[in-house]
Amino acid sequence: MSPPEPTAPEPTTPEPPDRGSSGRGSLPQRHLGRYGWALAALALLLAIWGIASRVHARNALATQASSAAAPIVTTQHPTPSPSTQELILPGNVQAFFEAPIYARTSGYLRGWYADIGTHVRKGQLLADIDTPEVDQQLEQAVADLGTAKASAQLARTTNQRWKALLVTRSVSQQDADSRASDAATTQAAEAAALANVNRLRYLESFKHVVAPFDGVVTQRNTDIGDLIGAGATSGAALFRVADIHKLRIYVLVPEPDAAAMVPGLHAQLRFAERPRQNFDAMLVSTANALDPSLRTLQVQLQADNPNGELFPGAYAEVHFRMPGSAGSVRIPVDALVFRSAGLQVAVLGADRRAHLRTIVPGRDFGTSIEVLSGLTRADAVIVNPPDSLTDGEAVRLAAPPAAQGGAPQRAAPRSGGGA
Repeated sequence: MSPPEPTAPEPTTPEPPDRGSSGRGSLPQRHLGRYGWALAALALLLAIWGIASRVHARNALATQASSAAAPIVTTQHPTPSPSTQELILPGNVQAFFEAPIYARTSGYLRGWYADIGTHVRKGQLLADIDTPEVDQQLEQAVADLGTAKASAQLARTTNQRWKALLVTRSVSQQDADSRASDAATTQAAEAAALANVNRLRYLESFKHVVAPFDGVVTQRNTDIGDLIGAGATSGAALFRVADIHKLRIYVLVPEPDAAAMVPGLHAQLRFAERPRQNFDAMLVSTANALDPSLRTLQVQLQADNPNGELFPGAYAEVHFRMPGSAGSVRIPVDALVFRSAGLQVAVLGADRRAHLRTIVPGRDFGTSIEVLSGLTRADAVIVNPPDSLTDGEAVRLAAPPAAQGGAPQRAAPRSGGGA
């Protein structure tokens, strides 16, 4: 075993001279200055970045808050008005002629010969009235007429004789004039008695109740044995007769449409009891004046009813076909904005702001209104705008229903063989 080899001593590095006595550190002073400026620049950059990020976040928050505060609106484009438009109004149907039949003489109803629904002709007998009092008065008047005729005949003969005696001076002028006066008086009494007989005979003729025109009996308010009084104030009418071969339809037209109601305008009638049928009617006359309480114009239409299908007293829907306003559009009524400047609508501009426009309204159709000027078909009208909406205010357009609810789900296919 050989002895270990001797190791060489490690070289030593000479230490730098101590410079503490001269005020210098371990690193050069210029290196420390550079590090200081770098740290200061970094701190300044960090401060600027922090301030800028806060300002950007604040601005983004303000923008988001302003966007969230903008009202959400929906729009709709105006629709063009049709060349012809339909106006539907209620109508009251009446018979062309209709009259209540009252008795002109008093008595008891002997019999009636026409019930409700009976078609009668002019002059056809409807009922007979037993008038015993009138008959007795007539008999007495005839007897009085005979007495008056006899007295008048005697007075005329006496007058002629006294005139002959006056020629021979056998009687005085005074006596002859007295006989002439008696003859004139009795002649007048005869004429009065004859007039009374004619009156009672004419009154007795009213015991036969007849139809005044061709028509149908719509009411019968009497029966055999009823006590009948003469005149319309003594009771209800015995019968009511209506001529329904032609009907009159009365309609109250609102003031905005009154100017379009001219004679010759055609219309269609629809009835609830005949939903699948339309009946032609024509406007024949108007009242030419508005009702001051309703602001409506009453118009009269006529419609032929040869088969008696339509009934007087019915309610009818009257459909008028009138020319539309050229160049006008229609918008929903909930798009209107009522302001002190007048009737306006809000239109969504390309800058996503609402702009108020003053319009000239036309006819009101209930759910929509006609606009004569102030809008075009290309305008996006805001529907149901907020009451606080101002001109130039930023708004947000509502997303379509498909976008709000997500993509529509596709229905699962049916299997060929169900359970």
